[in-house]
Amino acid sequence: MASRTPRLLLTPRTKTLSGFLVAALLLSGCSNVFFYPDRVTYITPDRLNLAYDDIYLDTADGETLHGWWLPAEVPENDAKGTVYFLHGNAQNISSHILNVTWLPEKGYNVFTIDYRGYGKSTGDPDIEGALHDAETGLRWLVAKPDVADKPVYIFGQSLGGGLAIPLASEWAQREERPRLNGLILDGTFSGFRQIAREKLGAFWLTWPFQIPLSWTIPEEYEGLDRIAGIRPVPVMIIHSVRDGIIPFHHGQALYEAAEEPKEFLQTDTPHGATFVIPGYKEAVLRFMARS
Repeated sequence: MASRTPRLLLTPRTKTLSGFLVAALLLSGCSNVFFYPDRVTYITPDRLNLAYDDIYLDTADGETLHGWWLPAEVPENDAKGTVYFLHGNAQNISSHILNVTWLPEKGYNVFTIDYRGYGKSTGDPDIEGALHDAETGLRWLVAKPDVADKPVYIFGQSLGGGLAIPLASEWAQREERPRLNGLILDGTFSGFRQIAREKLGAFWLTWPFQIPLSWTIPEEYEGLDRIAGIRPVPVMIIHSVRDGIIPFHHGQALYEAAEEPKEFLQTDTPHGATFVIPGYKEAVLRFMARS
């Protein structure tokens, strides 16, 4: 992850773009049009009666990342483990935090960061930078004395899952410590290039450019190519048959490419809304308890 490459694309809003998008794509080669960060604070954990700490991390290339640490609601040192949450491509952690605020009550610590350019994090977003940021957060997390001796899980949602797969694969193949206890993917695309081609191909103005522009995306982080390398870490893939942003076949393809141990949870909610259903929360808790 040492080199830097042009910015990536990922958004369902491709259909709403005009000729300006075509010009931007041709000039930048799938660069800055697929991250949708903002700096609005939508909600903070204290508004949900949760304890939390603001965390600020410095990256090796000079950016500062902001994150939240949510401790488990159990006596000190009694946490069941820690979940490292990587969020989707829009807004920032304050709009995604409800996906994990139910975990502290269940005995799990939660740590989540904003990638560069999101929320209170500095810089501008791009795929290589976001991968560096995800690894920076994980290394900070596992260095905490109260974390390293308990199970650690990565939970990536949508774009966050696309970042989580190469991170978990490299972590496993380098035999980093502590060993990851599980990877959870929710509504994740099967590859950066594949989702780019689908989004570009869905709009007549960008349809002719779907193949050549997708070639500008780095190929070394494609989920289908990297997910098998996560073994022996257990993988849980969650995908909804009603996902209108990342079609269901992406989850199926990732599951087929993953090695055992693996589990597939077919859901029936809109994109990013998995945990409005209590039964889906319970399925994730069972997975973590077994891992």
